[in-house]
Amino acid sequence: MLIHVTRLTQYPVKGFTGADLPRVQLVAGDHFPGDRMFAIENGPSGFDPAAPVHQPKFKFLVLMRMPALARLTGRYDAATNRFTLLQGDREVAAGELTTSEGRKTIEDYLAATLAGELRGPPRILTAPPGFRFMDSQSGYISILNLASLRAIAARAGRTILAPERFRANIITDGLPPWGEFDLIGKTIRIGDVTLRMIKRIDRCAATHVDPVRGIRDLDLVGLLEREFGHHDCGVYAEVVTGGLVSVGDRILA
Repeated sequence: MLIHVTRLTQYPVKGFTGADLPRVQLVAGDHFPGDRMFAIENGPSGFDPAAPVHQPKFKFLVLMRMPALARLTGRYDAATNRFTLLQGDREVAAGELTTSEGRKTIEDYLAATLAGELRGPPRILTAPPGFRFMDSQSGYISILNLASLRAIAARAGRTILAPERFRANIITDGLPPWGEFDLIGKTIRIGDVTLRMIKRIDRCAATHVDPVRGIRDLDLVGLLEREFGHHDCGVYAEVVTGGLVSVGDRILA
């Protein structure tokens, strides 16, 4: 089987739903377009946009601490900067993230909905230029190998596991299970784009959460350690040479 791109996804607001894209323009040294541009503090985080420094994920609203977030669908419109929260098909809150009024609408809804689970007032943060609210200080673009996901599902006694559990930017198929780890330190090519594979992605309790039902239904980290001897799935990569990447593109490794 040829190694190829099966899905491209951006996650504009950390901890919330992603948006699939047919193609993206990658830029050398930059993050995945539109990814983790916003995060919502779980009480004061100490983040200073004038001097941005990576903060631990627990300082924000994330599935690792709040599985119920998965019951909310978040939709971000880049053209209007409008972020909409839905429960099922029902809109429950919406606002422009570039205005104080719009942010307050979202913040007030989350404060009321998550009362009792919050460490402090939720506050929407915007990433300054060149910064993103990634889980890893050296994480730029996350890549998931579907063969590894199928191997995990088999050991869990399941037909399939939703890739959404892992919130990857680029999902690939065609490699053998865990073949992505053999590429660490090497470069891959997608058309004119070259990516250098940086390191494995170590997983946390966020992957225990069913991305639809919003409940913890699988100790995935424990399963990885027990069945495979590690708790990693996926790799981080950085863009060495920019260009256009589309779903269906062949990957040369």
